[in-house]
Amino acid sequence: MKQWKVSATIVMIVALIVAQYILAFFVVYSPVPIIQWIGWGVWAISVIFGFAPIYILGRKGGVPKGKSYVETTRLVDTGLYSIVRHPQYLAGILFNLAMMLISPHWSVIGLGMVSAVLIYFDIRAADQEGIEKFGDAYRDYMQRVPRANFLLGIARLIKTKLAGTR
Repeated sequence: MKQWKVSATIVMIVALIVAQYILAFFVVYSPVPIIQWIGWGVWAISVIFGFAPIYILGRKGGVPKGKSYVETTRLVDTGLYSIVRHPQYLAGILFNLAMMLISPHWSVIGLGMVSAVLIYFDIRAADQEGIEKFGDAYRDYMQRVPRANFLLGIARLIKTKLAGTR
């Protein structure tokens, strides 16, 4: 039976995010309130990208009964997964950005930047796991859907839909 793998990178990312979160609320510093409101908007988007995959993968990923939603047996490339390949990693990056905007203190920004970079490198490892698990189907998916750039993903999706209606 395959055990759920926790890497040192994931542990560091979680520790950095928790530290950033705590600092953001103890060092609430925002010289421009509109920036703080934008931060809350980014935070709301991160919540969607963070929690929606739990439902989506559980429903469409062919997850065996009683298993974690990450133990998919089918490649999911519809819905949110037609916009970005790694919505939960993107949620982490957006959460980092949100905390930096809500409390733009140097300590919060520093922790957020380090965490975001570590998340991005971990996404690359997740792509390799996707190739190992799903092979050429995942390679094709990588060509169609951006890794974490949801704006590009939305633009590509709109372009594809418009081309299909002609």
